[in-house]
Formats: sequence, structure tokens, C-alpha cells
Amino acid sequence: MRVLIADDAVLLREGLVRLLTEQGHEVVAAVGDGEALVEAVVAHRPDVSIVDVRMPPTHTDEGLRAAVRARELVPRTPILVLSQYVEVSYADDLLSTAGGGGGGIGYLLKERVAAIDEFLDALARVAAGGTVLDPEVVGQLLVRRRRDDPLGELTPREREVLALMAEGRSNAAIAKSLVVTDGAVEKHVRNIFTKLHLPPDTDHHRRVLAVLAHLRA
Repeated sequence: MRVLIADDAVLLREGLVRLLTEQGHEVVAAVGDGEALVEAVVAHRPDVSIVDVRMPPTHTDEGLRAAVRARELVPRTPILVLSQYVEVSYADDLLSTAGGGGGGIGYLLKERVAAIDEFLDALARVAAGGTVLDPEVVGQLLVRRRRDDPLGELTPREREVLALMAEGRSNAAIAKSLVVTDGAVEKHVRNIFTKLHLPPDTDHHRRVLAVLAHLRA
């Protein structure tokens, strides 16, 4: 593989160069900032780029933003991002560039580099167009999805009731469709209002807000 490395930590950068070279790969460039990363991707069109999230000058998200920019200029260019910590917002931003079948995206904690075989396997999968996510990143993304999902607390039956509400059905019509009593539907509807944090108002108003939440989700 032809690999590009972008990391301002000289020891890690040179360590990656040596590791990849010993494994028979060609390191086409090794740079230390985001601007140089973008220029190198455009110039060399590597099979995959290894990019640190935090690079000069502010050491916040320059590497990630440069990776996104590189994929804009060279669509689908494979990028494997390395991060010292799990930064869910960065992972979200990166994954958004994999839409439309782009693939070729990875997000790993730097500590995974020590597991050489696993790291090289992840790099190869990203270069082949796959998506590789660190297990800790996956876990935190799922937690965030559940927290951000307004319907996350609803039971499967409550989701069914809400879906039928969205079709404009009355409680009686919902009860008939689900083959349950009117009282059971009323209980489910009350639970939906409570879990969606809809304050007491007219039932009609709360039904509209509940349906809007369903449509947004």
C-alpha cells in the first residue's frame, strides 16, 4: 500500500514510517500539520492516510478538518484517524463523510497501534474501502444515540401506538388495529406523553407534538 502519515508527534510519526516500511508498504509522505496533509493527499493520491485528530496550531481538530477537506478534494480517499481519546463529535463528523457509499473511513485510539497485527488489519480494511471504528468509539456513539433519540425510552408497543397516531388514527381505531382495549391504548398514550416530556395540555396538542417527534426521528 501507498500510505500517507500526518501526525505532529515526531516519535509516533517516525515509528509508523518504520513499521509500515518494514511491512513492505510505501510511505509516500510524512507530514506534521493539516495543510500539509491536504496538499500531500492531492499530490500523491495515497491508498490510505493515517491522520492524527489534533495537530498544530491549536491542537484541537485540525487533523479531522483537514481529513474532511482532503476527502472533498479527492473523493473517497481512505482516511484512518488516530485519536488519543474518544471524541464522539469528531467521530460523527468523520463518519458523515462516508455517506453515499464512500467508505474508506476509520477511527481508532492511538493505543491500538501497539497491537500491530490488528492495526495493520484495520489499515488494510480502510484502504479497501471499509469502515473501521474503535470498540470504545462504537460504545460511546451508541450511548449518545440513545441519549439524543427522543423515542429511545419508548417500548416497542408504544412505538407502534405512536406510529398509528402519526397516521391520524383515534385511540379507538388504534385499539382495533392492535386488538387491545381502549383503556390499554390510553395507558400507552399517557406513557408516550410522559417519556417524550410533553407537559400537560390539551390531549390534542400533545398528540401533535408526539407525532412531530416521531416524524423527526
